[in-house]
This record gives sequence, structure tokens and C-alpha cells, in this order.
Amino acid sequence: MAHIYNCAILLLFCFISPSLSTPRKLTALVQEQPLVLKYHNGVLLKGNVTVNLVWYGKFTPIQRSIIVDFIRSLNTNRVPQPSASSWWKTTEKYRGGSSNLVVRTQLLRENYPLGKSLKTSHLKALAKKLTVITPASSITVVLTAKDVAVDGFCMSRCGTHGSTLPGRGSARGTYVWVGNSETQCPGQCAWPFHQPIYGPQTPPLVAPNGDVGIDGMVINLATLLANTVTNPFNNGYFQGPATAPLEAVTACTGIFGSGSYPGYPGSVLVDKVSGASYNAHGANGRKYLLPAMWDPQTSACKTLV
Repeated sequence: MAHIYNCAILLLFCFISPSLSTPRKLTALVQEQPLVLKYHNGVLLKGNVTVNLVWYGKFTPIQRSIIVDFIRSLNTNRVPQPSASSWWKTTEKYRGGSSNLVVRTQLLRENYPLGKSLKTSHLKALAKKLTVITPASSITVVLTAKDVAVDGFCMSRCGTHGSTLPGRGSARGTYVWVGNSETQCPGQCAWPFHQPIYGPQTPPLVAPNGDVGIDGMVINLATLLANTVTNPFNNGYFQGPATAPLEAVTACTGIFGSGSYPGYPGSVLVDKVSGASYNAHGANGRKYLLPAMWDPQTSACKTLV
């Protein structure tokens, strides 16, 4: 069953009450929420995990490099702190140890072979093209360009993850889908780099790689990769019903730095030259803004700054 990384950000703003007039009260409201993700005794993706990428639609080489560099950053230690790899290390606290993501195959589908309006079945079909040639511990990431519409995109989800059965005698695979929201719904799926659809209209943060759509995709991809390795087959770590679970990062939606509250991402780092906001250093000099992740040892959402 697919797990939807839905418009939790939108809901985040909807829950802001006019009576909560000060940041301190909003912060207290968030802190009072109990947060426990139960382990449901299922398999997690641990050890070396192959990551394959399907680029559906037109992405520039720079856009592709931003995302590939991000995935490689998750296991790159020789960078300044705070780093993307230190963020990813929180997944080691879930049962089974570390998950080492290794980028393997990239498939370009720039000519829109399935059209520009996709259904979930299309996403699974695209994922299966690479799932059938990879080991059991693998994730196929389908990335759709800014001019591609996907069922539920911008209405109920910014991306999703799930599993597939590629064929008789083949290993079960997992997949992630993330769409570029730049021209469709940046206020929903690229916040805080764009003003939100609802809630306080505070100035957006400057995207660390200069691309609102792609930097927004990084946030959503980070969310779904963490959710996938900790709950790949709907029986790992989550809270609530299995059909609409809160997972490792979706349990912490909207939190990027200390002091966050609904509508405010928290205190993050700012590049002195570009003015861009970030909280993680990555490979090849990249900087990223990564969401908080639930820490099993503290039962709380953990931020890098």
C-alpha cells in the first residue's frame, strides 16, 4: 500500500487558532502533543540500499545534480557540520542499524512516454522498469517534472512511497514518487521557499540551491526516503492507521529548526553571501534544508539546528 506524503503542511496552517496570538503559545501547543511511533515487527531497509532514479519529463543537468548530490550526501561524512549525513544517522536508531543509500541507475524519460497526466498505476509501472533489475533492498525514485500532473498532486499529496511486486520469482521492491511543484503548487509542496496557501503570509526563505521547485523536491524526497527505510512494507515504524500513517518525518511536518511552530519553520542557518536558508551541508559544497525526523531514543522530533 502506498503511503502518501500529503498536504500536511496545508493542515499545519489550518490548525492555527486566532486565539494563539504569541509564538510562545504556539510552541507550547506543539510540544504538548505526545509522539510515539510504534514498531509493527516488519522488515526495514538496512545495510546497503540501492537507489535508482527515473526522471520523467524535462529536468536540466543542474537540477538532476542537486538531487543526486543530496542522495549521495546522506552517506558523505567529510563535509562541515551540521550535515545531511548527520541528519540521516537518525535512521540508525531505528531497529537494524544503518541504511547506506547507493545511487545506481538513472533512467531519463524526457519525451513523456505515458503523457503528462499520470495515475498511481503509471508511477508503479515506471518504478518497475528498474525494480526488476535491482536487489531486494532497493528504492526506485520516480521524479516528475514541473509540467507533469499526477493524481492527487497538489490536492492531497506532494509525493508518496509504496511497494511493488515486480513479477513471478522477483523480489519485492519499494518506490518513491516526488513531483516538482514549481508551477503547480509551490505554496503547498515547496514551503518554506514559497508563501503558503493558507496561514501567515510571512516572507519565504531563499532556496539554498536557487531553485524553489527542486529545493522543495529535496525536502519531500528526504521525507519519503526516511519514511521508506523505516516503514517500507507498511509494517515498520508508524503511528495511527496503516492506511494513513504518521511516519519518521511526516510525524514532524513543518519543523526545520529550533523554536518552530505552525507557519514558522524554526531558526535555521543563513548563507552570508546568497542569503539562502539551510540547515545541512552536503556533497560537492551543496547546502540543503532538511525536515526534522522522529528520534526513537527521545521520542521527539530532532532538528539539525
